[in-house]
Formats: sequence, C-alpha cells, structure tokens
Amino acid sequence: MNIKLLAEKHNNYIIERRRFYHSIPELSFEEKRTTNELAEDLKKLGIEVETFSDYPGLVGTIKGKKEGRTVMLRADIDALPVEEHTGLPYASCNGKMHACGHDAHISMLLGAAKILLETKDELNGTVKLLFQAAEESCYGAKYYAEKGVLDGVDAVFGMHVWGTLDAPYFNLESGSRMASVDNFKITVKGVSSHGSAPHLGKDAVVAASSIIMNIQTLVSRINDPLNPLVVSIGTIKGGQRFNIIANNVEMEGTVRTHSREVRAIVEQNLREIIEGTAKSLGCEADLEYSYYAAPIINEHDDINKIVQNAAAKLYGEESMVKMPKLMGSEDFAYLMEKVPGFYGFIGTKNEEKGIIYPNHNDKFTVDEEVLHRGSALYAQFAHDFLKN
Repeated sequence: MNIKLLAEKHNNYIIERRRFYHSIPELSFEEKRTTNELAEDLKKLGIEVETFSDYPGLVGTIKGKKEGRTVMLRADIDALPVEEHTGLPYASCNGKMHACGHDAHISMLLGAAKILLETKDELNGTVKLLFQAAEESCYGAKYYAEKGVLDGVDAVFGMHVWGTLDAPYFNLESGSRMASVDNFKITVKGVSSHGSAPHLGKDAVVAASSIIMNIQTLVSRINDPLNPLVVSIGTIKGGQRFNIIANNVEMEGTVRTHSREVRAIVEQNLREIIEGTAKSLGCEADLEYSYYAAPIINEHDDINKIVQNAAAKLYGEESMVKMPKLMGSEDFAYLMEKVPGFYGFIGTKNEEKGIIYPNHNDKFTVDEEVLHRGSALYAQFAHDFLKN
C-alpha cells in the first residue's frame, strides 16, 4: 500500500472535482445541489450514502475488510456571498463564491475516498466521510452532532486550505489552533427629544458610543494580556433623523478567545459594563448573548502523533511547518466536543503562480497541485488510526 502514489494517480480526478464544485457554490443551509452531486459522486464509487430529509450534507461509509474502530473524516461544503473576481474559466457566475476553499475540501475528501476504496482490504475498521453543510454559519456542524452521526465514532479529523500558508506545507501543530466564536446583540434604549434640546432626552447614540469604548476594557484591563481575546462590534443601527435625539440603538458583535476559562466569564463581564455604562447616561441597555463554536484545541496526544507521523511518512518531517494560531473560528469544534479529534491546515499560497490572496478574498484560489497531498493525509490518518 503506497498512499502517496495512489494520491498522485488520482490527481486529475481531484482537480476536476474541485473545479466542478467551485463553479456551483451554494450558501449555508442552501447546499441542495452540492449535496445531490456529492451523493451521485459517492454512489458512482460504490460508497454507501446517508442523507438527511431536513438538512443538507451527507455521510458516506467505507467499511474495511477487517472489523475495528471507526474514524470520521470531514469536509465542509458551503460557500460565501462573495462575487468572484478570479477570472478563472470555471469561476462562479451566480454571485456566490467558494472564497474560503471548501470546494478544495470537498475534492480532497473525494480523493481520499478513492484511495480508501483501493486499500480497503488493508483497512482495519470503518471510515465515515462527513460532507458538512453550513460551516460559515458558525454552527452548521451542531446538527450532525445532535443527530447522532458521531455515535460509534472513535476519532474525527479535518483540514482547511490556507491562503497565507505556503504550498505545499502542512501545519499540524498540537494545542490551541483556532478561537471560539460567540455573538451578541446590544439594544440601548433612551428618550427622544429635539436635537436642539438634548437635555430633554436621553441620547441612546451617546450611550452606545460609550458602550463601544468601554467594552474594550474587558480586553485591556479585565482579561489577562497573555490570553488572546477579541471583542468586536460589527454593526450599529440607530436614530430616526438628523435633528432628533435617538431613543434606540442596536449593535451586533462577536467575541473570540482561545481560553475556555475566559470564554466562561465574558458574558457576565460584558453585561455589567453595558448595563452600567447605559445607566450612567440615563439609558437602559440589554444584552443578548449566543454561544456558538468552542475553541479548536488539538489536545489528544495520541491522535496528534498519528496525524503528524502520517504526514512524515508521506512527505517527510520537512512537510510540516509552524503557523501562528488564529482568532478565526471553526464549527468543527462541535464535532471535537463529542469525539476526540484533530484539525490541521494545508498551505495553498504560491507566489510564482500568482496565488497570493487570503481566504474570503474575491480573488482567492488555491494551488491545485497540493490537493492530492490533502487526500493522501486524510487516507493515511484513517489507516494509521484504525491500525493503532
């Protein structure tokens, strides 16, 4: 069994599938065609497919010749509301775009499926392939975790193509890799009056402005500076007219941290700052706080070593490089909360080919010659985990 050579053999298939799915992007929770096409792709390969009547995405199952444990490999399938400007001949024309690289994830997992089928006589257990919907929503994976898709699964492995990491390197570090994501809405209520008589009202805009500034003391003065923490306001809406003191302002924001302990105290601290600031200016404020994906932490030493050794076996120790941990988030965390897992990255930046744009950019694309390496790592990990 030479998984590296098998991956190279399927290189053209992997690239062709990536280009096809790149051309038909669909937004979170709308991946109906993508799901149907994937089901057909897997059925053509002879893979058992499970779909869901109330949710996009699917699970394929490959059973080895020998019975044993079960491992899940995951790829996300949704796109972004970005108009594509890559100029590629297979570019999307529907106003949506695989600007995060999920089309690459799809093709890498399809390539892994072909490798695993060719080597299933040497497979000591079962491999489940999760093509997951709605990652960009921050909670798309939650459905599968609650649906019982992970029942009987012993480990889960996922990867992300990364536009600022040089091709063809992997980043497969242990420890904290991506931040949690929790979102919030603040409503500030004041009293309206004429703009020329502010003393007769209670200005919700001034209170909202003070709240925006004061909540940053959570980052700079309440949080330990050694713990990464981001609190950002993304939207602000308020006021009726240029000469009316506003009586209502709504703001939306997000919180990111790598620390489970910090995450546990943020909501209460935010609430105290928000309510206290508003009260000091004669207004009222309400906080709605929603918890989404937890931090991505590769904390299982045995699984970490299997992944890292798999990459070394395929491409040598030099195939792995370090990369700073990210304040971005991944709903893969919902899967890792249920089952021990690992999350890694594969670099797709290639300056010589002009592939230089980061994920979520309207010109983002990938060096397609690295995709078969992702397929190989998926397959090698599955074999090695099940063998161990």
